Amino acid sequence: MKIKTSELTGAALDWAVAKCEGDASFGLTCEGTKRTALLCIENIWRKFSPSQNWQQAGLIIERDRIELASYGDRWQAVAHLESESIYERGETPLIAAMRCYVASKLGDEIEIPNELAA
Repeated sequence: MKIKTSELTGAALDWAVAKCEGDASFGLTCEGTKRTALLCIENIWRKFSPSQNWQQAGLIIERDRIELASYGDRWQAVAHLESESIYERGETPLIAAMRCYVASKLGDEIEIPNELAA
């Protein structure tokens, strides 16, 4: 299913970040209606939630030099590429930053697995 990068949240956003990082070992676990993203690193499955976890997102934000600013109750992130700047917004700084990261790598719309669309 295609979705706008600016609308990605939760496990779908975390999945998109993992895709940008090039990791093929990515999965989901479900507890009731809550989905949690998992990433396999050295044959160990771990929770992967850069849209909520500063330790995971901070490395990406720093490496890609994503800038953050607050605008009222929303956050804006910007990534400066060679030919353009990518802007994304979000309810939290991490959501804005991870949307910006995904948009800078995959564009304004991406194809996500159907199980993430719900």
